[in-house]
Amino acid sequence: MNRSNQYTYAAVLNKEADGGYSVRFPQLDGCFTQGDTLPEALRMASDAMSLHLYGMEQDGDAIPEADLENTKAEAGELVVPVTVWMTPFREEMENRAVKKTLTIPAWLNDAAERRRVNYSQILQSALKDYLGIYHP
Repeated sequence: MNRSNQYTYAAVLNKEADGGYSVRFPQLDGCFTQGDTLPEALRMASDAMSLHLYGMEQDGDAIPEADLENTKAEAGELVVPVTVWMTPFREEMENRAVKKTLTIPAWLNDAAERRRVNYSQILQSALKDYLGIYHP
């Protein structure tokens, strides 16, 4: 699997009848987005591309080589290079909070609530101990 810290692909923007813009990445199958304005569409293109590439990395899919010079567009479409930096995006994705539902006995819940226990903090600490993960 090839993994880079920076990717640049051609985005094809199409002005829609409602005034917004649709965005597609011809080299990234299934990567589409849209925005109500051109700046929003470009921001959404960056977000969509980052998420799409991150998903490909996580799935072990081959990342295609970028071909900025040969991207075809229809009349009225705009071809724009979009660059994303994956290091901060990966860190954000890996450190995002994930909600988990758990079940404990009522008596234990009552005791914890009386002591104002932060369940998230306790669970994180216990999981790190259990898995042998120690961060300074």
